[in-house]
Amino acid sequence: MKAKRGRQERRRDLQELLRKDPFLTDWQIADELEVSVATIRLDRMALDIPELRERSRQIAANTYSEVKALHGEEVIGELIELNLGNNGTSVLMVTDQMVFARNQILRGHFLFAQGNSMAVALVDSAIVLTKSADVRFYQTVHLGERVVAKANVTAIQGNRYHVSVNSFVHDEVVFRGEFVVVDLTEKGGVDRD
Repeated sequence: MKAKRGRQERRRDLQELLRKDPFLTDWQIADELEVSVATIRLDRMALDIPELRERSRQIAANTYSEVKALHGEEVIGELIELNLGNNGTSVLMVTDQMVFARNQILRGHFLFAQGNSMAVALVDSAIVLTKSADVRFYQTVHLGERVVAKANVTAIQGNRYHVSVNSFVHDEVVFRGEFVVVDLTEKGGVDRD
């Protein structure tokens, strides 16, 4: 068991945890800091840190305004970081509508859709479509888990963007995808070979 820390130290630790991962729930923070959920709620209120739902809304409002190729509801997962033409991160909370009823395992097309929407969102253009995808599924994902997808533009060739996406649950890779997406606003809306 960790040595008991003071209130100020605990609050600094809470802020650091949320800086690294703004989508942590109060119970996850409480577990990490080995205190009660009520203590975390009091600390958040004292630090003027909103609850998870409001933090998500604030992050989404700032990030989604940069996306040109998709509307907010078309992005699968919550965008938490987007650097157009470079990289981005999204978080997908697995709900009961996304899993198979008999075993509570996430249906694979949600992982694909999260990665694909990240690849498209990275392109600074109004019309972007997927040309090809090479994907691999590594681990099962279950109800209640959180999938963090990290996307990086690895090459740009004319109007084609090569995007690598790695998705994780607790630091374990669950999905990898190599996407080629095409900016159709360039060169008259045609994908040139």
